[in-house]
Amino acid sequence: MQKHIVTAFEDDLKALSHKISKMGGLAEEQLAMSIKALETNDFELAKKTIAADKVIDELELDIEERAILVIAKRQPMALDLRRVIVTIRISSDLERIGDLAKNIAKRVIAIDGQTPKSLVSGFHAMSELAQKLLKDVLDAFASEDVEKAVRVWRKDEDLDALYNSIFRELLTYMMEDTRNISFCTHLLFGAKNIERIGDHATNIAENIHYMVTGVLLTEERPKMDNTSTSKFDFDENSNI
Repeated sequence: MQKHIVTAFEDDLKALSHKISKMGGLAEEQLAMSIKALETNDFELAKKTIAADKVIDELELDIEERAILVIAKRQPMALDLRRVIVTIRISSDLERIGDLAKNIAKRVIAIDGQTPKSLVSGFHAMSELAQKLLKDVLDAFASEDVEKAVRVWRKDEDLDALYNSIFRELLTYMMEDTRNISFCTHLLFGAKNIERIGDHATNIAENIHYMVTGVLLTEERPKMDNTSTSKFDFDENSNI
């Protein structure tokens, strides 16, 4: 009987992990779609990306309900309890990543094809890194690889640095010509969405560390986003 209970519990944990893997795959796909739509001004792909978010939302609710049921039925302890709790936390981060990808897609529609070609390369580099961080942290979760999770955690500052660069470039465009303000504002929000995706990948990395070791990462999270404290001087010869 005890062996049967243990086997059933293991099956429950595997089912939760499978759901997270499915949700993570959908989040990766949604992010890739939103970035492609931004780079190519593809309105139809943007609309498809927005619609895809509903499936991720439904999966988060399903995972949360299943996890609560597992806790109620199995009353897990130590590592097993951490696995279940972390599953809920990660599903929440993945749901937010889906929301951020959806927001990027909304910006594509609002910008209406006004993205300068010179800005596309910066967004491409930033989005590639965000997608890599998400993929790597999901792989770390699947294999319970703490070292890989910590590498993702440390790489978030690289994404911040790219965001800082795009932020300054967009401000330059706005200072050069007031007609750029509208679409540049949307692009600023889009870039911030990508930066926030990195933050959620970092959250997942921290939770993997806690799940496996039972210890919280106590180091200060590496951050290089200094846009909130940056000061900019307007050129008196600009059009603003």
